[in-house]
Amino acid sequence: MKIVVGGQIEKEVLATALRTAFDARNTAVEVVVLNDIEAAMAIQSGAADYYFGACNTGGGGALAMAIAILGAGRCATLGMPGKILSDSEIAQQVAAGKVAFGFTAQDIDSIVPVVVKLLAEK
Repeated sequence: MKIVVGGQIEKEVLATALRTAFDARNTAVEVVVLNDIEAAMAIQSGAADYYFGACNTGGGGALAMAIAILGAGRCATLGMPGKILSDSEIAQQVAAGKVAFGFTAQDIDSIVPVVVKLLAEK
């Protein structure tokens, strides 16, 4: 599985959290940090499987280019200031085929393990 990290802030922190969570599940993953356009294009071209991004609002800078390139139907905001989707709501987004996930940087430690669990089980 190949994951690209875009978004506006904490890209390296997010990439490290993803690698750590996948390693804990003994799931092979390649995590690459790119700029937003390159990351979204990697999903569009099939060069990567999932996009993760963080910003201060959870959807703006985290997903703006992914939404523009992939379309809103393939993207999901999993957390925003004061609101994180429940585990079952996140599972619904993954089951619905979403491939780009955005959330606030302060929610990395809460959201990443949930999404990684779901992706590792696919």
